[in-house]
Amino acid sequence: MGPGTEEELAQIVAEAAGPLRIVGGGTRSFGVAQGEELSTAGLSGVTLYEPGALTLVVQAGTPLAEVDALLADEGQALPFEPMDHRGLLGTQGAPTIGGMVAANVSGPRRISVGACRDFLLGVRFVDGAGRVLKNGGRVMKNVTGYDLARLMAGSHGTLGVLTEVSLKVLPVARASATLALDGLEAARAVAALSRALGSPFEVSGAAHVAAGQARTLIRLEGFAASVNYRAERLCAVLAEFGDWQVLPDAIDIWRDVRDVKALQADGDVWRVSARPSDGPALAARVPGADAMFDWGGGLIWLRVPEGTDVRAALGQFDGHATLVRAGQETRVRLGVFAQPAPSLALIEAGLRARFDPRGIFNAGLMAPPERTI
Repeated sequence: MGPGTEEELAQIVAEAAGPLRIVGGGTRSFGVAQGEELSTAGLSGVTLYEPGALTLVVQAGTPLAEVDALLADEGQALPFEPMDHRGLLGTQGAPTIGGMVAANVSGPRRISVGACRDFLLGVRFVDGAGRVLKNGGRVMKNVTGYDLARLMAGSHGTLGVLTEVSLKVLPVARASATLALDGLEAARAVAALSRALGSPFEVSGAAHVAAGQARTLIRLEGFAASVNYRAERLCAVLAEFGDWQVLPDAIDIWRDVRDVKALQADGDVWRVSARPSDGPALAARVPGADAMFDWGGGLIWLRVPEGTDVRAALGQFDGHATLVRAGQETRVRLGVFAQPAPSLALIEAGLRARFDPRGIFNAGLMAPPERTI
């Protein structure tokens, strides 16, 4: 099904006799959702763009590439640098704004500016009863009680179907420089990233690619004179780790970090969120794993042999692990998402009962291991 308007979508949901599997561009289908496909592709187009106010209102099915092009013409961008999952997941289609928000997709710049949800000004969506709800507006202010915009970001379509989102955008940096150092082992690299992030030099990217030829990367952005000064000073601060190379233009390098290009070969891929200082030791617990660290070490990408239970290998730790790429049998057996603590599970169940009382949206996506409905 592919409604062309919000009203048509609301009617479809209200009349649905069974589960609905929500699809935007079809590029991030790493879950095990069940039901009849419900596409948001027909809900496409920019509703409002005010470059001077740094504000964008866009329908959920709009391709992300169209939005990027529109913003680029005004020297602006989505500052949280959303990942393109197609290379990692081997999917086709085009990423959409709605899918980006539903998954709270955020890239390397999250450490300096925040995540996708931090730039949401408002949302419109259809809940499980077929009602059209809206929250927020076109300015960074919310006094309505429920912050539904942030709630919808990262809900993976389990609470409602997004129809329109309002976003804050930012100007593109005038210049950038990347400090690069090859050969550091993971613990040493994360120590260097932590040192850089704790410095006053406004780091906007901090990653370590351990797979293959190990490489540590630190990005600085801003006006050219400021970037050059900060790069020189930061190299001096980090001199004990090695002789850093300064790359004046590393757009492709950071795009590869954003899209986890180093781990796109065969195997299962997991996404682990943890304290940065714990990252290297956690990765070392997983046999046969190739690793990449982003967000200063707080985001760990692991490529492992097919069928590996990464959660079992990690044991108890302060964080969680999500299975991003694997075969259907592995996804069902291990579960895509980590199961929440009992107290949090009660909150999640209450939210689903409020917004999707029939349980029709992306049924089974959050199911525990070895269970689907």
